[in-house]
Amino acid sequence: MYQQLLRKENQIAVIGLGYVGLPIALEFAKYFRVIGFDINHSRVELMQRGIDPSQEVEASVFDGKDIVFTSNMEDLRQAQFFVVAVPTPVDDYKVPDLKPLIGASHTIGKVLKKGDYVIYESTVYPGCTEEDCLPILEKESGLKLGEDFKIGYSPERINPGDKDRTIDKILKIVSGSDAEALEEIAQVYGQIISAGIYKAPTIKVAEAAKVIENTQRDLNISLMNELAIIFDRMGIDTKDVIEAAGTKWNFIKFYPGLVGGHCIGVDPYYLLYKAKKLGYDPQVIHSGRRINDGMPAFIAKRLIQMLIQKSKSPQNAKVLVMGITFKENVSDIRNSKIADLIKELMSFSVNVHIVDPYASPNEVAHEYGLTLMDKPSNDYDAVIVSVGHNEYKALDIDYFKQIMKEAPILMDLKGMYRNTDEKITYWRL
Repeated sequence: MYQQLLRKENQIAVIGLGYVGLPIALEFAKYFRVIGFDINHSRVELMQRGIDPSQEVEASVFDGKDIVFTSNMEDLRQAQFFVVAVPTPVDDYKVPDLKPLIGASHTIGKVLKKGDYVIYESTVYPGCTEEDCLPILEKESGLKLGEDFKIGYSPERINPGDKDRTIDKILKIVSGSDAEALEEIAQVYGQIISAGIYKAPTIKVAEAAKVIENTQRDLNISLMNELAIIFDRMGIDTKDVIEAAGTKWNFIKFYPGLVGGHCIGVDPYYLLYKAKKLGYDPQVIHSGRRINDGMPAFIAKRLIQMLIQKSKSPQNAKVLVMGITFKENVSDIRNSKIADLIKELMSFSVNVHIVDPYASPNEVAHEYGLTLMDKPSNDYDAVIVSVGHNEYKALDIDYFKQIMKEAPILMDLKGMYRNTDEKITYWRL
């Protein structure tokens, strides 16, 4: 397979062209013939013009690549090596939503041929590829794994907004349904990943490795969030505590914060779901999720307390929230916990203004029913800096004094500033 792809006798198809699929499709297209497939026709039209709808990939990256973008399923019949990079979110009840993954499996199954490979990159619980996706591929195609086609799993490790650790510079885990599949898949990915390839012994191991990467980070942040709640009651600055503790060689610096996005705030629920199906109710993972999901309410209530302490009525208060994307310097607003914070504040009848230099006003309105302002106004009772965008890092205390009225409150959720004015009530996680 690898040699046929290298000679461009065979083609790679990448299904799902979001923040994971598009970069890997363009990286493959440096060396192989690639079909980039997405069911969203309007997104495909943008990519055909060299525009990344996610605003992660610059227009120049599209130049000189052997890739065709399409939303026509029939075009997939030309491919022999399928890479699935569709979203795997959770629903409103925190249950894994496999509809995009199941839909992609049905689509591939309809065009699957003898000798083809199917590799999943979407984050799932251990066993999903072989227990949920494989039966669909076999049923739709009438083919059998091993005899007619092969599968694999290679978890995505793309870090949105990171211009240094790009896809080719991050070690890649690969796995296959048998030894031959593992070697072929490793060679294909090895062509584009300069950081190296790690061959997992089984597909389930690769799936589990991915899901615990973010579960571990989720738990570490939840510990810091719980400490921040405790220290806030003690009147101790959490960041000062972390900096002091960090002087010991074996202390690992994690910081409190809002855990959103489509990885850290989602992946643990996949592991929780699978564990419960097997009759085990995880305690530590569930506790971490509960703490992190509760942080928007904690911050909102803390601000309400501070407003009241300043003799400001929450119903008459005007608050500016700076940043609604799930992390700094990206446009992605999916699963943003800042939206939860805003809605918590609005439940207290607080007048909330929202600005963000990266977020799309249309997407914010569609996803959350919230209005994004072009720029801040003034006379704010409080300002919450919720995302560490570069534009916000460049600001100072004097800027916030200019847009706030008497007895101002500044909540710095990313710990970016040092309060240099005693007239400002400064608070950070």
